[in-house]
Amino acid sequence: MSQQNYIKDIARFGLENDQEKLLSTLAEFIEHNKNSKKVNFALQLQSIIKENLRKQQHSPLQKVGSPSHYQTIQDRETEELILEKLTSDYSLENLVCTDAAKEKLVNFLSEHRNRELLAKYDLPISNKLLLYGPSGCGKTLASYVIAGELKKMMIVVNLGAIVSSKLGETSKNLAKIFRKAAQEDCIIFIDEFDSLGKVRDYSQDHGEMKRVVNTILQLFDYLPQSSMVICATNQKEMLDEALMRRFDLVISLELPGVEQIQKLIQLVLKEGHFSFDRKVPREQLIESAEGLSYYSIQKTLINAIKRSLFTQKDTHTIRPSINTQIWQELLVQEKEALAV
Repeated sequence: MSQQNYIKDIARFGLENDQEKLLSTLAEFIEHNKNSKKVNFALQLQSIIKENLRKQQHSPLQKVGSPSHYQTIQDRETEELILEKLTSDYSLENLVCTDAAKEKLVNFLSEHRNRELLAKYDLPISNKLLLYGPSGCGKTLASYVIAGELKKMMIVVNLGAIVSSKLGETSKNLAKIFRKAAQEDCIIFIDEFDSLGKVRDYSQDHGEMKRVVNTILQLFDYLPQSSMVICATNQKEMLDEALMRRFDLVISLELPGVEQIQKLIQLVLKEGHFSFDRKVPREQLIESAEGLSYYSIQKTLINAIKRSLFTQKDTHTIRPSINTQIWQELLVQEKEALAV
């Protein structure tokens, strides 16, 4: 059946309030999209259906004080702890990093793609990952790549909402997020993880921090194999030692070297719409870029492309050129701004 026919049936059954036929058609439509390689759209649609069915089961029309009423409030409170729920189109091709880091990621993904084989031999699946390194070096992008490669929904934790000044509330908030991830078989992504998993200093009175770390240790220990948690930090040395041991895999994403800068340039220019004007040698540009993060290098290159395009908009050229002098100036300015 064509996509248009599915949409017609969904509209008709929805207007007729025939939920049974509506859900059946939606299920077929989801499978149709998965087979058409529109997996992200299918996952988003699946999530919408699941969320609405849950709301129907715990309708706010229930009497105040009933279990359903409290469940509805709890669901609403959990949603407030989530910054974003997303699917991703990113793949390993979109990530530039060292060969060692990429190899670890590939092996991590292989475990999840071969779940049945590992289960056959009663082997655990690595599902707790720590990414560390300077800002702008691909930690968040790596999490999107994992979500995209495995076609899984990802929950981005709202750290500002998780951390509470109320005694014991932070631990409760974390438990809610992990419970939701287990229910929906998805990925939890926690950025700036060092703000939660700091070293427990027993020489001073940091009772709340000890409680939070202990809660994370318990949540990690009982995380279902179908769920996954990815944590990112710029300050690995700040993390509690016991917590570090709970991660199945720790990957370092560092500042790019010459080889990675070259690969990043190729990635940005992969569509082939632009070429360099060669006024400044490529080697000199790479040297100017060293010491900056992937984000800073990509940002300055894209800005150089835009500025170059503005100066050439009235010329009839098939392939606009990038003014390398502009890019080099932007790289120098970026280093000065970041005190690199």
